[in-house]
Amino acid sequence: MKKVKRVKDNLPIRFYNRLFFRIFSYFAVVVSLFAVLLGFIYMKLYESGTMETYRDDLIRQAERIAFQVSDFSATEQQNEFIAYEDALYTVEDPELTDVWILANPNVQTPLADTFTNIKLSNVTLMPEYNEILNKAFSGKTAYNAGNDDVYGRLMVRVAVPVMDAGGNVAGAVMILSVMEGQKKVINRSQSLIWISSVVALIISVIVSTVFARQISGPISEMRKTALTLADGNYDIKTGLVKHGEIGQLAGAIDILSDRLKENEAERKNIEQMRLDFFANVSHELRTPITVMRGYTEMLVDDVITDEAKKRKYYERMLLECKSMERLVGDLLILSKMQNPDFVIDAEPVNLVQVFEDIIRSARVIARKKNISIKMKQDTECAMMHGDYDRLRQMFMIIIDNAIKFSKENGEILIEIESKELLRIRITDKGIGISGEELPFIFEKFYKSKLRQNAQGSGLGLVIAKQIAIKHGGTVDVESEVGIGTMFEFAFDKIELEMI
Repeated sequence: MKKVKRVKDNLPIRFYNRLFFRIFSYFAVVVSLFAVLLGFIYMKLYESGTMETYRDDLIRQAERIAFQVSDFSATEQQNEFIAYEDALYTVEDPELTDVWILANPNVQTPLADTFTNIKLSNVTLMPEYNEILNKAFSGKTAYNAGNDDVYGRLMVRVAVPVMDAGGNVAGAVMILSVMEGQKKVINRSQSLIWISSVVALIISVIVSTVFARQISGPISEMRKTALTLADGNYDIKTGLVKHGEIGQLAGAIDILSDRLKENEAERKNIEQMRLDFFANVSHELRTPITVMRGYTEMLVDDVITDEAKKRKYYERMLLECKSMERLVGDLLILSKMQNPDFVIDAEPVNLVQVFEDIIRSARVIARKKNISIKMKQDTECAMMHGDYDRLRQMFMIIIDNAIKFSKENGEILIEIESKELLRIRITDKGIGISGEELPFIFEKFYKSKLRQNAQGSGLGLVIAKQIAIKHGGTVDVESEVGIGTMFEFAFDKIELEMI
């Protein structure tokens, strides 16, 4: 068998073009981007959350101090205020946190100097300080954060108003806190997040590798199987049992393997049939040609001088010519019938009329052996779509064989039955067909060894079956040696109202 040439089949595939690498890359890039993006978002959210929590703690602390200062101012408990102020610096780390208590210069009764620890007249405040103090002096809680030029560090600043007994803003409490501790916590958390991201990336690489192999491995096996099929080895199978589209693709390739194997077997069978056909045609033509050549040479060489013998030889040559003509005609008809593009000229045909025509012709042949031909039908109009001449030829082949293989004084019965289908049975009481020969009677050039079949071409029954197939019908045979043979045809019928 001619092998299919595979272009560039043996050329190496670059690593970056391999399916495994592409699947791995896509999956790894997606997971990596997801991990980095998720880590970045989480770090920002954590940093923001930490800052907000710390700010809220400072605001609550400033509000408690403002409440105590307001209470001490309203009751003029100066000594208690001093003790409270000392206690604040004992609790708070003076290097990290400053607590400023300031009077509000914008009101008539500001907080007394004895209840403050910073005087605005003695200090020059940066804009960031003034921003939150002004809000606190207006009765609002204020907050900001950033690098502080005074402290030289990252600071968080909160300010809350101090109310007097009349509900006026007498002053403000401002807490200045260095964020070193929170920054360390944030940095440690970020480190953990980065470590987690790296671990996630490593895991994603492992998972991507396994995942890519799960997809690329079966596809690689299917590629090898397809190339083996292309080389003509149709026994190969993928051997893959998987769920999903990959499993379906592997199953489709296995089905393709089976179909190719069946087609190859059919191709070999057809090829053998073709060779047998030519061998049989050559054999069938060789005999009459040899006979005619022998007779012709004798006549040309004047070997035969007797006129009676010459006439006999001429008759023999004419008989051989008719035999070859019949053989060639049968071959042309068979070739036409087996051509898939050949379409019969179908028209409504009454099989009763077809058989009446056939019987008139067949009785001339049957009379030589005193064989009677009878017909029995359950309708006078058995209609079907078909070619009148081809149908007549098909049934005439069967009846001609029935006459040929029937004994003297025999009988042939034709039955036409019109029910769901049109069924035609042709039964004879001839010598019958043996069980060994019955499976082969529709093969080309098959002839029994009986003397009645000596002049046959072995194509009659083949042609009859092909005509039946072209009409969408079927043909079955039942036979028993010494009892007779029955051919049964079945066709679709048409109703009279459809015509």
